[in-house]
Parts: sequence; structure tokens; C-alpha cells
Amino acid sequence: MALYAQDTAAYQLPVISVQAVRTENELLQVPASIQKVQAPESQLNTNVNVSELLQGVAGLQINNRENYAQDLQISMRGFGARSTFGVRGIRLYVDGIPATMPDGQGQSSNIDLDSLDNIEVLTGPFSSLYGNSSGGTILTETKEGQGKDSIQVGLNAGSHHKQQANIQLQGGSDQANQPAYVISSSYFDTDGFRDHSAARKVLNNAKLTWNLEDGSKINWLINRVDINADDPQGLNREQWKANPKQVNDAKNIYDVRKEIEQTQTGLTWNKPLNDQNELYGMVYLGNRQVVQYQSIPSSAQKNPRHAGGVIDFDRDYYGADFRWIGKELLPNTTFIAGLAFDQMREDRQGYENFDATGRYGVKGDLRRDENNTLWNLDPYIQASWQFLPTWHLDAGLRYSNVHYESNDHYIVAGNGDDSGSTDYQKLLPSVALGWEILPELYAYTSYGKGFETPTFTEMAYNTDPLKSGMNFELKAASSDNYELGLKSQNPFGLFTFAVFQTDTENDIVTAGTRDGRATFRNADKTTRQGLELSWQQKIWAALNIQSSLSYIDAEFDSNTAEIANPNDSTKPYAKAINKGNKIPGIAKNQAFVGLAWQPEQGFQAGLEARYMDKIYVDDINSDTAPSYTVVAANVGYLWVNQDWKVNTYARVDNLFDRNYVGSVIVNDSNGRFFEPADGRNFSVGMSVNKTF
Repeated sequence: MALYAQDTAAYQLPVISVQAVRTENELLQVPASIQKVQAPESQLNTNVNVSELLQGVAGLQINNRENYAQDLQISMRGFGARSTFGVRGIRLYVDGIPATMPDGQGQSSNIDLDSLDNIEVLTGPFSSLYGNSSGGTILTETKEGQGKDSIQVGLNAGSHHKQQANIQLQGGSDQANQPAYVISSSYFDTDGFRDHSAARKVLNNAKLTWNLEDGSKINWLINRVDINADDPQGLNREQWKANPKQVNDAKNIYDVRKEIEQTQTGLTWNKPLNDQNELYGMVYLGNRQVVQYQSIPSSAQKNPRHAGGVIDFDRDYYGADFRWIGKELLPNTTFIAGLAFDQMREDRQGYENFDATGRYGVKGDLRRDENNTLWNLDPYIQASWQFLPTWHLDAGLRYSNVHYESNDHYIVAGNGDDSGSTDYQKLLPSVALGWEILPELYAYTSYGKGFETPTFTEMAYNTDPLKSGMNFELKAASSDNYELGLKSQNPFGLFTFAVFQTDTENDIVTAGTRDGRATFRNADKTTRQGLELSWQQKIWAALNIQSSLSYIDAEFDSNTAEIANPNDSTKPYAKAINKGNKIPGIAKNQAFVGLAWQPEQGFQAGLEARYMDKIYVDDINSDTAPSYTVVAANVGYLWVNQDWKVNTYARVDNLFDRNYVGSVIVNDSNGRFFEPADGRNFSVGMSVNKTF
């Protein structure tokens, strides 16, 4: 984590530049809650999951499920907390290219930490600048090739037979027709902390950069990730207490697992026309293929409308974003106007997860066959006006729209044509007023309208037990977001403080499970309010401290009726949600503190402590995952000698071997809410870098 303030003897404080609001600004002049994380100079982790770097960011709840089949669990100010896999409600970008689909479903698995330069985390009202499902935004930026050619080779190993090998080639260029380059490749595998949780991941990333003679800049990127992961699934409370390492399916007859292949490429282009005008363009395309085997018994699949126990889809996606930036066309004013387009075409099948002999964990007969299409075309404008020497007014407007269409090709007796389409659209205004009270103290207040459509996965199964096909009656959520903040960078450190409130209509929540398939509905009103505080400082010499505190009170602000089960009145599909119930998956309090001794070379050391409050597991607040505090420590040595650099480290996580729940499967219908975290575990690593 980057620490920016100098010791009290030095008043030349560094300028922190951020780009999350689409123009490069100083952090203390942006009326939004933005935290910037620099990739550390020396390696302190295995560099597999982005959670390794973002634990201390205020307002961000990021949990490692210890399950590589389901990605990380990420939420910001409560947005995305309902997700049982992947990322919902917040947007992810890698070098300006979306890692989130048009419907709002994203993944973090293609972020290459070995070639990472920095991450910007944008929370609050101004996230609406990014359109649909932008309750928060995470923008990662990889390194550009610099200086002489170099090669770096690394090897990491740890508990549960974790091992990761990586190689990186990089070099700069002084000639406009020759690119600077960074090429990175890594291989990771593990037996897993729990039974049946082994995983293998291969990640390749390349970035070429041209700085042309006319002042324009081109980045070309290509990324591929290949994951094969077993899924131990969640445990109920009794299972977790008895043996947190066990797989839910004790005999493992279902062999639950997931296979993922994703390849994407993209091009970004910046072109200054003159001192006042600049153009930006981005185009990208990709393909994602997933096969997932689930633990659904054959008895549940007898219903002719059931889609089977194997999910198999092949998804092509592509898009573009073009914008113009104009400066000083009016005094002290910057304008931005742009148009973003994204499209996803998906060929989705469902199969039975058993064969003719009754053996599970195999691909059986076809039970679903459809082509799904989503697209959006979002125009947007922004303006920033310094109307007095120390006052700024920023505003934005985006028309966000998402268009869904499903063409059903599986039409048999008892399962008719479920084709259909629907559209969602919303005008998203945002406005902020900023005041530079002192050169080192900035205050702001802001408002933004948020918009979140259901993902295709959440629409996939109907809440009506007598219907099959897509749930096109599911509405998009709409939110009003308010924020008041203070920022200060001075010899005592970098401080940020924000209070916020979010009022949401038609929040997307669970509607129970039909034959092993999760369904969703809308809750009339929910409210989230809280505060965030962070402090970073270089205490003395190379000793740095980073700390953060987050508080959020998230609850249902209206009653939501139950959904009855026509076959058993005592077991409704979804129980009633009472006004005042807490929204599940959200910790009311979080705290983090980290101390690090980080000289430019020589001995390195660090100590971290993280507290997480209890988390409710479902909408009716029937149980909680208990609060916990965990501690981690690391030591290392960085040796630099002319063209050579050698980095070694050793790390222990969960130092005091706490038995705790690392993440929650929200609203699991079988009561298997708990995903246990690893006990005390170790990792060691070494990397060697040679410059030519």
C-alpha cells in the first residue's frame, strides 16, 4: 500500500495524481472518495489475489473465499454484498478496459498483480459516471515498459502445497515507432485449505506502449486466464464448528467444480489536438467460456422446466468508449463528452449432471439451450468549473441503458418457448461542490443517482414455480447517493474522511431457491449510511503506517412479502423481510492497521491487523458469521547491486490461528452460509531481476 506523506522535517509533499473521474487531477482537488494504492516495490505476498493489496481500503469489503471456483467477494458501501460468486454492483477495469459485462457481472481473476502499477478505488456518488452497476469502481493500471530491457523470474510456495512461478520481461523505447513492452506470465496451483478445493490458474498478460511523435499515446493489451478449480461449497454452522476443512458433500459424489477460459484484448489511444482539446478512444473484445458442475440431485431435475446441474456457456463480448476533453473553452472550465458501447453475446446450455447409470459429476442430457444478447449505448457529459479561486463545481450526466434479449432453442413437452426481451434505462446525474479551505485541506459535498440492473444470471430463473425461462419481471435498482468529505495531506500524513447515505428503491434480493436454482426479486426500499476514515503516514525513516476505519448501517426500509410455496404452505420459497432487518453480507464495522519497514533496499518487515464485525447471513437475519480479528506478519530482504535485484520474503497469515468464517454465501437456501477461512498459513518467495 502506498504511503505518501514525508517526515515532518520535509514540507515538499508529493503530488498524488488520480484519473478515476476521467481527467488527471490531484487527489486533494477531486470532490470524490478516491483511494490510490501503489504496487509495493518489494513483494510481500504470493501475488495471486487482488485482496492481498486492498485489505486496508476504507469502504471496501473484500474477502477471499478460499474457493477459486467462485472468485473474490467484493462489496463497496454494501453494493455487491449479495453476490454468491463473481462480482456484482461495482465495476472493474484493467488498463481502462472493462472487466465487468454490460449487465453488471464482473470478475477479478484476470488482474495480473505481477505487472501491476497501481489501483484506484472510487466509492460514492461519482461512481455513477461509469453507468450501470457502478455502486463503486475499481480501476487497475499495469506497468509500462521503462528503461533498459530486463527479465524477472519468481517462485513462491506456501501451505497446502501452494506454488506460483512467474516470469516478466520488460523494456522501454526512445523511438516513436518502437513500443515499450511488459510481458508477464504466471502459473499457480494449490491443493486448497479445504477438502476438494484444489485449483490451478495460468495467467498471461502483455502490454505494448507507443509514445508517438505527434504527442499521442497508444496502449495495446492482451490477457488470457485459464482456471480449473474444485468447489467445496459452503457449510452450515454445525459442519463449520465440527470441521471447517470438510467439503459440504462428504462423499464428494457430485464432484462440484468449474473450468474457466478467458481471452481479451484492447487498445487505448490518447491524442492531444492542441493545448485545449484532447481525444481518447478505447476498443476491446474478448471471449469467456465457463463449464460448472453443481450439486443438484437428479430428483430436482425431474421437473421438465429445470435447466439441469451443469452450466455451460460461451460468451463473446466487445465494446468501445470515445470521448473528447476540452479545457479552457470557458474560463477555468473543463468539458468532457463521450459515448460508451458494450455488447455481450452468449451461447448458454444446461445439462443434467448425471449419466444413464446415475453417476454424478458428468455432463448428461441437454436441458437448456439459448442465445442471450445484451448491449448498452451510453452517452455522457461532464464539466468541471473553478468559479472562485478556492471553489470547484463538478457535474456529470450519463444516460445508462441496458437491452436484454433471450432466444430459447430448447422447446420440448412441458417446457415451452421462453424467448423474450426487456430494456432498462436511467438518466444518471451527479454533482459536487468542492472547497479548498487551505492548500492542504479540501472539503466537498456530492450527490449522484445510481442504477443497477439484474445480471443475466439473476434473471435466469423465474420466481413463479409454474413458469420457466427468464425472469423479465425483475426490476433494476435505483439509488440516491449523498456524501460529505474532507481530505488533508500535510506533514502529519494523508487523511481522508467521508460520511454517506444511500437510499435505494427496488434493491435486488433473493426470492428463494427452486430445485437448486437461486431466484431473485425486488425489495421496495433499503438504506445504507455510514462513515469512512483513513490515515497514512511515514512515521520515521522507512517506517510507514496505514490505517482505516469503516462503519455502515445497512437495513431494509420497507416490508417485503413472502413468496408462498404452492406445494407446502409451511415452507415458503422466500420468507417475508421485515422493515429494520439488516442487509446480509455487510459488516457494520471494519478496521485495519498496518506497520511496514520498507527501505529502498535491505531488511524489510511488516505487521498487519484486520477486524471484521459480524455479518448477517440472510434477509431474515436468522444467523450471523461471528466477528473476528486476524493478524499477519512478513519479513524479507531486498538486495540491489547494479543490474541485479533479488527480493526474498516470508509471510504468515492468521498468525494466532483463529477459526473464523472468511465469507458468507448470502441467503443459501440449504443453510450452508459459511465459507471457512484458512488457519495459520505460511508462504515464502524469491524473485531475481536482471537488467541488460
